[in-house]
Amino acid sequence: QVQLAESGGGLVQAGGSLRLSCTGSGRAFGSRHMGWFRQASGKDRETVAVISWNGENIYYTDSVKGRFTISRDNSKNTMYLQMASLEPGDTAVYYCAARVATRFTTAPGDFPWWGQGTAVTVSS
Repeated sequence: QVQLAESGGGLVQAGGSLRLSCTGSGRAFGSRHMGWFRQASGKDRETVAVISWNGENIYYTDSVKGRFTISRDNSKNTMYLQMASLEPGDTAVYYCAARVATRFTTAPGDFPWWGQGTAVTVSS
């Protein structure tokens, strides 16, 4: 099991940048696929980006390609989401999640362990 905690959310103007961090507890962090997901008010939770346990496989949803970068540092039990050129449509609560490192999957329902979320608000 992995306990996760997100940080780094906040209020930013359109075109600005933020970096989210997700810190995990326990030695299992480095053996888990990790992902960033978001849920805007009144909408379903969607996948933003997913990274494999060793960083070799990465997925981005189309709307963030070229603007967001996912990375991880297993020595620090931390995953990051660098967000640039933010748009009002990126406003949401952002969650990090983990799953066992078997198949590489991007669906939120395939991730059993979740953080509490951090809010990102992008003003126009």
